[in-house]
Amino acid sequence: MREGVITVKAVRYEEFGGPEVLRVMEVDAPRPRAGEVRIAVRAAAVNPVDWKMRSGAFGSGRLPAGTGMDAAGIVDQVGEGVDDIAVGEAVFGSSAPGAIAEYAVLREWARKPESLSFEEAAGFVMTSETARRALNLLPARAGETLVVNGASGGVGLAAVQFALADGLTVIGTASEANHEFLRGLGVIPVVYGDGLVERVRSAAPDGVDGAVDIAGSGALPQLIELTGRTDRVITIADPAADQYGVRMTSGKEGHAPEARAEAAALFEQGRFTMPVARIFSMDEVAEAHAASERGHVRGKYIVQVAS
Repeated sequence: MREGVITVKAVRYEEFGGPEVLRVMEVDAPRPRAGEVRIAVRAAAVNPVDWKMRSGAFGSGRLPAGTGMDAAGIVDQVGEGVDDIAVGEAVFGSSAPGAIAEYAVLREWARKPESLSFEEAAGFVMTSETARRALNLLPARAGETLVVNGASGGVGLAAVQFALADGLTVIGTASEANHEFLRGLGVIPVVYGDGLVERVRSAAPDGVDGAVDIAGSGALPQLIELTGRTDRVITIADPAADQYGVRMTSGKEGHAPEARAEAAALFEQGRFTMPVARIFSMDEVAEAHAASERGHVRGKYIVQVAS
C-alpha cells in the first residue's frame, strides 16, 4: 500500500469477455467529488447493463473497469456542496461502474427507510428510475389502462407498482409462475407470446391506452395493435423500436432521479416491493452475472458486500 493511500476490495475486469473475467482485486479507495457522497457498501445490485458492459457489447472502454452501478450503504464521506445528507446515514443510489466494492461513490441517492434492508434497497435504484422515466415519457395518466410487457423482472415490477400508485389499471405479461405474485400487487396478469392481443383484449374489454415494453421480446407489433398508436408505446429494450416508429428510452433524453425517493416513500406505505431473487457474495459475482444473463428472474440479484 502506498503511503496515505487506502486500498479496498472491489470487483474488476481487465479484459472484456464472459463472467469468468471478473475478479476481486485490491484498488485505491474512491473519493467523492463535489456533489457526491462515498458509502461503505453493504449491498449492490446486478443489472443487465453490467454484463453488457463487461462483455464489450457497448464497444471499447477503459480497462481495468469496475462493475455494478446500484448500491446501498452507510455514508462515510460527503463531497463539497452536499448538505442534504450526513455521515452515518443509510442511503441507496447510483454510482459510476464499480459499485460492487467495499466503498463506492454515489452521484444520486435517497435515504433508506429503516425497515428496508440494504439488499432490497440496492434493488430499488436502477429499476425505479428506469420505470418512472418510461411512465413519464409515455405519459401514463390516472384512469388509463396500461400494458407492461415483462412485468415480473426488476424494472417491470417497479413500473407496475408506480402505475398502480398513479391510479392506472395495469395488465402485466409474465410466465404463469409469476401470475399469483402479480395479482397480489393488483396487476391483471396475462401470459406473453402468441395470442397476446386476444388475451389482453379479453382482460381489458374497454381497450388499452398505453404500453411499456420492458422485455424487448419482439412484442412491439402486438403492443401497437393493442393501443392503436405508435406514440402510446415505449420500450426500454427493443432495438427494433425505430423500425416500428416507437420511442426507445435509454436515459440519454433525461432521467427521473426523484424515482428513488418515491419508491422509498411507497415502500413505507406498503405499496412498493422489489423481491431479492438471490444474494451472492463478492466472490460469487461471476455466478451472479451469469444468472442475470439467463434472465427470467422475479426481482433482483444482489451482491452482499458487508453484513
